[in-house]
Amino acid sequence: MAMTERRSLLVDFVNREGSVTFSQIKELFPDVSEMTLRTDLKALDQQRQIIRVHGGAKSVGFAVGTDDLLARRTGRRSAEKTQIAQKAAALITPGHTIFIDSGSTTTALAAAMEDMELLVFTNSLTVASELARFERVMAFVVGGRLNRYSMSTTGARAIDAVRSMKFDQVFLGVTGYQRREGFSCGSDDEAFFKQALVERSHESIVLMDSSKEGRPSTFKICELRDIDAVVSDDGLSADFVSSCSEQGVTVL
Repeated sequence: MAMTERRSLLVDFVNREGSVTFSQIKELFPDVSEMTLRTDLKALDQQRQIIRVHGGAKSVGFAVGTDDLLARRTGRRSAEKTQIAQKAAALITPGHTIFIDSGSTTTALAAAMEDMELLVFTNSLTVASELARFERVMAFVVGGRLNRYSMSTTGARAIDAVRSMKFDQVFLGVTGYQRREGFSCGSDDEAFFKQALVERSHESIVLMDSSKEGRPSTFKICELRDIDAVVSDDGLSADFVSSCSEQGVTVL
């Protein structure tokens, strides 16, 4: 394999996963020496195509405070996201006040919703765009600092706004879940914001495709016991479903 092709595959791999270990890189290129792979990482880091970190590498979008570009995430596992969105939309009741978090799966939820008497708050510009087509839904966008990667608002202003309100339901996006660590994401600002959403909601519902089970991320959001339901596809492990049952968390 030529160097240019190998480095291109390496960048694609890092961007797809967000964060990878050097062991994962060696598994991807079993016939390439460790010295060559480390040289590749150094060169790609200097070219600002990836961010080299201790023990591996991260995508540029992941490292600067988001979990990859929203545009890239939207195209991944689209069938699963549609399935999740349809299940979640069925949980919405007219007359309620809900919050829809930012992310590709939550945007799919907004696209799957029906027009009804509803107060909907969001920090996502893509969710807001989907809500704009409705006549009976009254939509509010929470202000704050714009994250141009996730097309959402975060920061102290957004958190303060959320803490002044109360929601019947929050539909939460996450980056990963591990049994010992709970739910997590790649940005500290987003983690604090999501924590505030959970605190201010009567019912907290996580939208998570099964590929995120077992995936680590940097900043903890909450424990499994802190939420009320997980809406996912059909790929969740029996162990995860059992843990949800033990904690009284509904799985859809």
